[in-house]
Amino acid sequence: MDPTLGTHTDGRPALRFERRLKHPPELVWRAITEPEQLRAWYPIRALTIDLRVGGRIEFEGMHAVVTQLDPPRVFAFSEHAPPEMQRESDDLIHFTLTPDGDGCLLVFTHVFDDRPAAASYGSGWNLCLNALLAHVNSEEFRMERPSDAHHEQLIHQFALDQGSVTPVGDGYQVRFERQLTRPVEDVRAALGDLDADPSVRIELSQGTGHGARLELTQTVASEADADLDGWRQRIEDLVRRVTAG
Repeated sequence: MDPTLGTHTDGRPALRFERRLKHPPELVWRAITEPEQLRAWYPIRALTIDLRVGGRIEFEGMHAVVTQLDPPRVFAFSEHAPPEMQRESDDLIHFTLTPDGDGCLLVFTHVFDDRPAAASYGSGWNLCLNALLAHVNSEEFRMERPSDAHHEQLIHQFALDQGSVTPVGDGYQVRFERQLTRPVEDVRAALGDLDADPSVRIELSQGTGHGARLELTQTVASEADADLDGWRQRIEDLVRRVTAG
């Protein structure tokens, strides 16, 4: 099941996943709280877990703090973003396990800062949760990069392809911010004449994961001159060029 994108009580975006597992909560609990099992499916390598509220979790390159603990039902922790993740602060990871017949229902929630990254997080977590299911089922799972198609599906599902128009000075600013799945150099090579108009400014930077972040702005004289549909289509064309190879 694809995730839903909502808003957490603190106002930040929140992704929510549901997975039904054929195993009881006690078995799945070990897969999410024991470092050696967490390493089998979690995207960041877990080293140690001090399993108590306020306890520290050591990952390779970052750390987290346990914020909720109710075995074998609720496990939550706050990840402190490393310096290279400048768009994030302290993400919240939350697991709830509810008995469901002979198995259980897993509800996984990720609360974060960088809303344009929601599709990237969504497609990535989808793979990780599939790996978790395979792990508890004692099945082999080949972890690959998230698919471009699923990423773009979530871009549209979450309305992350929509631009904005805001008053600025004597005119208006058109703005799009779009997470892509390919590196900055690939996107730059595929830009073509997207920024041929001197009123258009395009910035490319490292985004979430391995892909580039595209930020496009244009200043226009009136709100009627803001061609959001046209720019959205041109960005879609760019995405197709970049991912075609």
